[in-house]
Amino acid sequence: MPSLLERVRVIAFDLDGTLVDTAPDLALAANTMLESLGYPPLAKRQIEALIGDGIDKLVEGVLIESIDRVAGPAVLAAARCQVRQLYAARLFDRSRVYPAVITTLQALDACGIQLCCVTNKHSAFTLPLLDAAGLTQFLAFALCADCADERKPKPDLLLAASARLGVAPSEMLYVGDSPGDIAAARAAGCPVAVVDYGYTDPRRLAEARPDWIIGRIADLVALPAKPRFANVEA
Repeated sequence: MPSLLERVRVIAFDLDGTLVDTAPDLALAANTMLESLGYPPLAKRQIEALIGDGIDKLVEGVLIESIDRVAGPAVLAAARCQVRQLYAARLFDRSRVYPAVITTLQALDACGIQLCCVTNKHSAFTLPLLDAAGLTQFLAFALCADCADERKPKPDLLLAASARLGVAPSEMLYVGDSPGDIAAARAAGCPVAVVDYGYTDPRRLAEARPDWIIGRIADLVALPAKPRFANVEA
């Protein structure tokens, strides 16, 4: 069976929930902020559901989940500042690279596939996190949504990545873990695979109809060229 690697020249990866389980450190920063304000903490799974749209949106969502209302501008601004500081100080204390990520990146590189990261995470967090996780060496670059107008599900960052590597969007597979990742890839004209171990319920992933749903990142090495949408039963 023909492999997708015979058709694509680049694979771009989302970061949170795809390459690295960042929820533990984000949850610690968020709950420390909530505790300092006297607000109820959240379970890790509640915070996981809010990850993917940048840290400012995460803080806003965490406050709404905790106190069931929109926080005032002063509280929101202070909370965002505190979480940024807390998270920057502990980016990779509890977070972990998902199983088989490093060996998969090595295998893809050996196949001549160019690799990069495209994420809604700010570069101030992304670049040191990739370094701490030992992933920088495998990636040509990381493009981050430092400008909110470029944030996925808009296609801007994916289009910029394909242009930077000199390939057509159709020659670049995007790998993520959310409906926003799927929408961004569709808008850019990229084939898209999503992992089912990230921060989105597999049923929601199925509803967004990616080209492939995979249970292990290692599945990328032998992914069939023909889209193999994995239906998830209700």
